Formats: sequence, C-alpha cells, structure tokens
Amino acid sequence: MATFADDIRAGLRARPRAVPPKWFYDEAGSLLFERICELPEYYPTRTELALLHRHAAEMAECIGPGAEIVEFGAGASRKVKILLSALQRPAGFIPVDISGAHLAAAAARLRAEHPGLAVQPVAGDYTANGLHLPPPAGRRVGFYPGSSIGNFEPDDAAALLARFRPWLQGGGLLIGVDLVKSPALLHAAYNDAQGVTAAFNLNLLARANRELAADFRLDGWEHAAHYQPSLQRIEMHLVSRRAQQVWIGGERFAFDEGESIHTESSYKYSVPGFQALARRAGWAPQAVWVDDARQFSLHWLLPD
Repeated sequence: MATFADDIRAGLRARPRAVPPKWFYDEAGSLLFERICELPEYYPTRTELALLHRHAAEMAECIGPGAEIVEFGAGASRKVKILLSALQRPAGFIPVDISGAHLAAAAARLRAEHPGLAVQPVAGDYTANGLHLPPPAGRRVGFYPGSSIGNFEPDDAAALLARFRPWLQGGGLLIGVDLVKSPALLHAAYNDAQGVTAAFNLNLLARANRELAADFRLDGWEHAAHYQPSLQRIEMHLVSRRAQQVWIGGERFAFDEGESIHTESSYKYSVPGFQALARRAGWAPQAVWVDDARQFSLHWLLPD
C-alpha cells in the first residue's frame, strides 16, 4: 500500500502534478473538514442530514433488523447516529477511516452515546485492497455518506464500488451522491468566504512539512477551485504564486509561477447517471431519496 510519502513524491514527479485527496485527512485536516461541513455555503452536509432525518425509518426498513453497519470514511460518524437510532437491533458498527486519532475519538463518543452497541474502529485505507475488517457479527451493510464517491474518476469509482461487495459479504450499500446543479452554487461551496476550504487544501502542504521534512512555504501557494461543466466536476488545486523549489526528503521539485498541484476532483452525478455507474460495479439500484431542491441524493443498492 502506498504511503503519504510515496504518493506525494509520485504525484509531484508526474505531469500534470496531482496528489490523492485521501491524504487531506490527518487529524488537522479532519478537523478542518468538520468546519467545512458547518459552513453556510457548503450545502452537502446539511442536505444529507435532512434526508437522513426525514427518511431514516424507510432506510432502516430497507436495511432490516440485526445488521452490522460498516461506514467507509467515517470521520466524526455524525450521520450514522441518525441511521443507528432508526435501526432495529443493530449487531454492531465498524467505522473505517484513514485518520486513526480522529477515528478513535469519534468511536469513543459513539460508545458513550450507544452503550449497548459493539463499536470496532478500523484505521485503514478503504481505497486499497489490503483493508482487513473484523469477522462479521451479523449481516453486513455498508454506509458511505458525504458524496466521497465523487472524489474518484468514474472508472475508479466503479472499481471502488465493486471492491465494497466482498467486504460486505452480500449486504447492501447506502451511499450519498452529490447531484449536478448550478455552477454558481458549486463555486460558492468550494470557495467559502471564511477561507476554511483554502486552509483545508493548504494543510496538505503543511502535513508534508510536518511528516516528511518538506519545506513548502505556505505563503507561496494559493487555493483555487472551479467547476468543469464538460466533466461535471469541481477541481481543487494549489497554485504556485511564484517560481520556487521545494525539497522533500532530499528530492528537489521545481515549480513555475502559476503551476498547480491538482488535489481533488468532485464529480457530480444525475440520479440515472449514478445508477448506471452502480450497475457497472455489480450493484442493483433500489430506493433513492432526493431533497426537494434536487441538490443531493442517497441511494440504496443491493448486490446484483
């Protein structure tokens, strides 16, 4: 499995330069993302929470009693609490996240709030094949909220959805998917007035300084996010403000003024478009829940 050091070096050697967005989520990045989720411009979290509150009973009926929930990219596990409260006799909860410290704190809070629930956090990378989950305590169901599936190129998204199937051992998947919408609304969501998203993006370079003895000067970089309508995706970049060089563990990287590091894509789907993607990955779309403004969707999928 590639490490942060492996991926950042490989990404900076490549043209165009890019670093996988999973490396945003060290402890500092995870806390910044929680702040993003509370921003007035950032519609996905509040819209998905509203859908969960409104339709949790229907979702619980689809899932059925006695299920063990596996949440991929669990973070603070805020959304799953709504789902767990609606489920009948959940057999357990397995939160999976790449940020171990953040995950442990969230798991401790969840145990305190649900004292009868078996909570087994797994610190690991669910985008890699080497993830090992504990033996099942019941029929497994996946929960993948927050539209993270949009961070993957469509072929990679289909591969990830296919990878979930053996981990879930025949169980279903409840997944959040951001929908195509006004470019102006998208631009505002990824360029918030308080600059929290910019700090989240720049924390990737700060992490490299902390963990890899890199020497990025953060004042030499600028956050940039824009919508690509032909690809139906938001792109986030870190743009070099000047010609400069950076050292990472003895390797030198030169950047021209205006050159960027592509740090994240966030694809937006129509409901039929995502359902077609799910079918490619061996899933049969079932129920779908969409808010009245058609900004966000939650899909219930079963193995085909």
